[in-house]
Amino acid sequence: MCYLNWKPFVYGGLASLIAEFGTFPIDLTKTRLQVQGQSSDARYREIRYRGMFHALLRIGSEEGILALYSGIAPALLRQASYGTIKIGTYQSMKRLFVDRPEDETLFINVVCGILSGVISAAIANPTDVLKIRMQAQGSLLPGGMIVNFIKIYKQEGTRGLWRGVIPTAQRAATVVGVELPVYDITKKHIILSGLMKDSVYTHFVASFTCGLAGALASNPIDVVRTRMMNQRSIDFNNVLYRGAMDGIFKIWNSEGFFALYKGFWPNWLRLGPWNIIFFITYEQFKKLPF
Repeated sequence: MCYLNWKPFVYGGLASLIAEFGTFPIDLTKTRLQVQGQSSDARYREIRYRGMFHALLRIGSEEGILALYSGIAPALLRQASYGTIKIGTYQSMKRLFVDRPEDETLFINVVCGILSGVISAAIANPTDVLKIRMQAQGSLLPGGMIVNFIKIYKQEGTRGLWRGVIPTAQRAATVVGVELPVYDITKKHIILSGLMKDSVYTHFVASFTCGLAGALASNPIDVVRTRMMNQRSIDFNNVLYRGAMDGIFKIWNSEGFFALYKGFWPNWLRLGPWNIIFFITYEQFKKLPF
């Protein structure tokens, strides 16, 4: 039996691109909210945004509407790689354990989700670094994405492009290990219960549920990951956050526990619509006759 099916890779990548473009301004406000209020970094010490909607309005009025899409190029590049590998690997790995979706268990789905999240996030990390830098700065860096990719590499080396890869992989393991299994299990039980058929309404409920679960589980790691990617020191001994747990404890001690949930509402309000757009699109792609 051939376990490697090209369709989940292609459909997953295309659906990821559509969902990313549709929700990117919300992701940008999440990044701005997460990097502000750092007492140890003068660049982001000021609290400029009171919440997601205030950030959207202020960024749009002060920097222009296009600023809401700062970093969109590496974000789309990231989804073209991350989204493609994530969904394709997840679906392929599940078939290594069971032949039919009806036989899947929560344990199998979680294991496959964690592994596919780590693999895809590690490969796509450089595009994530570019996206975070461009979002935090608020405008497209001079020279375009490729020039700035080379600039980061020359100034910070390979470590700069893979800065924050451990919390990124940890976040991806958390998000994918929660979201995809929650979606699959929720969809499965809704259909088996007879409440709804395998329709767009079922896909909507399942995707909304998995988006909320993913946001709750991943937000603390997401805050640390964002700040690690935004720090620019090439000397590891001088960086503020040395890892996920180090970052969590430092943020907790200096800014309080709820600082770990900075950007939660835009995070959830992005993950919710992102997952809804993604899964509805992906399920429609699956119905194509080829």
